[in-house]
Order: sequence, then C-alpha cells, then structure tokens
Amino acid sequence: MNHFNASRRPMPGQRPNNSPGSTEARKLAEDLMDAMSALLGLIERETELVRAGKVREAMTLESQKQELSRRYVGAVSQLKASQAQLSKSAPELLSTLHRHHDAFRAMLQVNLTVLATAHAVSESVVRGVNAEIQKRNVPNTYTAAGRRATPGPRHITPLAVSRSL
Repeated sequence: MNHFNASRRPMPGQRPNNSPGSTEARKLAEDLMDAMSALLGLIERETELVRAGKVREAMTLESQKQELSRRYVGAVSQLKASQAQLSKSAPELLSTLHRHHDAFRAMLQVNLTVLATAHAVSESVVRGVNAEIQKRNVPNTYTAAGRRATPGPRHITPLAVSRSL
C-alpha cells in the first residue's frame, strides 16, 4: 500500500529544472521520499502484525523503526534548512513533498490508533484478571449495619506481570 514510489517518476511533458540549486533540491527531496517510503513500509507491516495479534513479532521491528525514523528526521532537517532555496528553484517539488507528507502523516495516525487500541485492550485484560484475583482473596463479610465490609490493604494481593514475552 506504499503510494510514494509511483509518484516519484517525472510526469510526461514535465521538464526537470536543471538550475544549479535544482539538482541539490531534487536530491534532498529524493532522500526524504526514500526515507518516508521505507518508514511507511515498516509501519504498515507493524500495523498488520499488531492487528493480527502478533505483538511479539511486531516488537522485533523496533530497531529498524528507530533507524528509519532517524533517517527521516535527518532528511526533514536537511530539507528545512534549504526550504527557501527549494521554494525558489522547485516550488512544484515542494508542493509534491507536502502532499506526500500529508499522506504519510495519515498513515502514521492509523498506526498510532492501532497501537493505542492494542495497549488499551491489553490493559483492560490485565485489569480484569487483577479484579478476578482480588475477588477471590477478599473475605465475604458484613458490618454491624448489614453492609458489605470493605477489604483492607492486607487482603489485596499484588499482581505480578512478566514483561518479557
């Protein structure tokens, strides 16, 4: 579902601007497009794995994701540093980058939503297990007024969770 590769080809009838700053600007834009494409491909894979419940496998992508994120941030920084020159020498390239970046952000938002949902579900499961454990450990007693007694801290059993999957 990577939408960036096809749009990097020059359109027929569109002549590239070969001014001195244009080649450098196109190289910066190409670096950013490559970084976005690589990162987006990895994020799409992570999203698929988390949706399929393969969280352990998705976690193995973390180091690659960090490296690609560094590459992306570096490309964005270089492009920002030369944005004034780029807007003069290749404004159409800059607007194309903005459109691709908007699509990139939308895909990141989908990924973040999937990760947040997985986090919420797992937290809900852990809280549910904890509630069941606590129900079993609390004595079923009543006060003199006939109300159910609130358990004290000595009746609460801690729940230990291993984070190493």
